[in-house]
Amino acid sequence: MAKSDYRGGCQCGRVRYRARGEPIVAAICHCTTCRRAHSAPAVAWAMFEQERVEFEGGESIEYRGTPDAARRFCPVCGSQVSFTADYLPGLIDIAVASLDAPESVQPAFHFWHSEHLAWAEFADDLPRFPEFPPQDGDDG
Repeated sequence: MAKSDYRGGCQCGRVRYRARGEPIVAAICHCTTCRRAHSAPAVAWAMFEQERVEFEGGESIEYRGTPDAARRFCPVCGSQVSFTADYLPGLIDIAVASLDAPESVQPAFHFWHSEHLAWAEFADDLPRFPEFPPQDGDDG
C-alpha cells in the first residue's frame, strides 16, 4: 500500500473503501443536513477525486435527501461513509471519522459555520466560512 493510500469503512466492517492519493481538501461541515445525517454536532470530510476511491467488501446503500446529492451508508450498522453531489462533479467526500487512521487527515477550515451549534465550538484557529468557502474565480 502506498504511503498516500487511505483505507476505512463503516463501524461493523461490512463496507470498506480505499482512497488513493492525498485528499484535495479536508474540512469540517456544520450544516444541518450533515449534522442530522451523522447525528453529530459537525462532520469532518476529506474530498477525493471519485476515480481514486474504490469501495470494497459489502454493498452500501444510497440515500438521496435531495435530487442532486447522495450519501452512502452501511445497511447493517448504518454508518455513513461518503457524500457525492451533482454540484461537485467527479468528487467524493469521505467521512474522516470512517478512516482507519482519522488522525492522518487534518481539516483546513470549517464551512457552513452559520449553522453551527453554539455549544459545539471547536478550540482551533482554522478559518470559518458561513457557507462554502470562496472558489477560484468567485467574485469577492
